[in-house]
Amino acid sequence: MKMRSALAIALRYLTATTALLFLMSSSAAAQTPTNPTELKVAVLVAPPFVMQQDGALTGFSIDLWNAIAAQMKVTTNYQVMPDPASVLAAMRAKRADIVAVPVVITVARDEEFDFSLPIMQAGLQIMVRDTGKAATPNPLVDLVNLLFSKTTVIWLGIALLLVLIPAHLVWLFERNRDDGIIANRSYIPGIFEAIYWAISCLATQAENMPHQWLARAFSIFWMFVGVVFVAFYTAQLTTTLTVQRIQGSISGPEDLPGKHVSTVTNSVAADYLHAHNAQVHEFSQYVPMLQALNTKSIDAVVFNSPILLYYAAHEGKGLVKLVGPEFNVAPIAFCLQLDSPLRRKVNLALLTLRENGTYRQLFTKWFGTP
Repeated sequence: MKMRSALAIALRYLTATTALLFLMSSSAAAQTPTNPTELKVAVLVAPPFVMQQDGALTGFSIDLWNAIAAQMKVTTNYQVMPDPASVLAAMRAKRADIVAVPVVITVARDEEFDFSLPIMQAGLQIMVRDTGKAATPNPLVDLVNLLFSKTTVIWLGIALLLVLIPAHLVWLFERNRDDGIIANRSYIPGIFEAIYWAISCLATQAENMPHQWLARAFSIFWMFVGVVFVAFYTAQLTTTLTVQRIQGSISGPEDLPGKHVSTVTNSVAADYLHAHNAQVHEFSQYVPMLQALNTKSIDAVVFNSPILLYYAAHEGKGLVKLVGPEFNVAPIAFCLQLDSPLRRKVNLALLTLRENGTYRQLFTKWFGTP
């Protein structure tokens, strides 16, 4: 009987302990990061995505994330960061659950973080000062720019072909004639005499005409080619100079190599500029990047198109303008911790907002009709 009584007591103790452990584990599970009631969301001021007005946060990203949080039934603890580097540092240190400022999705970033479904597609754009008038002509600067321009290099290459080809033909025709214009029968220096003749034909008019009948016929034809070449070359240089005066020195991505361009440190724009041989001036924050353009210390700003479009239409209206097309377009999205259980919930909320029209309303509010 004593053994049965002891066994019964042990069973009751074990049952009570198991029940207590179950309750404790259930309570702990409700508080695990997989089901948080408050999320730490990192943001930084980047109009029109995030702005501060009267001490409150507003902007497209804020409105969109608030709508997502409502769908997920969570509250948000916004953490305003001073610069983009601080945002990624907070994510790496696990001080933030999500970044609500859209981040460009790249291979390197995708290996380090998770991303939501794309918020939108956005590329890079070029912003320059808006002087309101054509550039002030400077004959000396214009001449130097033309002499070392891409147009001049191309035409000089064509001119080289138009010199070497007829020079070799005339040398072949005239080298064995006693009365020919080529005094030396050897290739060198005979070919240099032929080259001098070819340059004379191309630039002005040949001093001497070949005596061999085929070479003479070719010479007449080649002098006509020279006239056409000079006319086209002059027209091309004139057109290039006119366009530069009207549009300025930067009118598209192809004009960025060698120019002094500002952007944000460790951004996709910075990588692009370095890869295309621009003189890159990197800033940790947006405001100094834009001020550098206004103070004329750099030639242009290259950064995400929505941010530059908003600045040009508001604070920079009349001071700056966007030139060239949007380029290097890529998806941008909210950034989450790697393997975050929140990703599926955020994506589900985004899909819901797209289907019920909320996303379109917010997009139209901040960017106009899609």
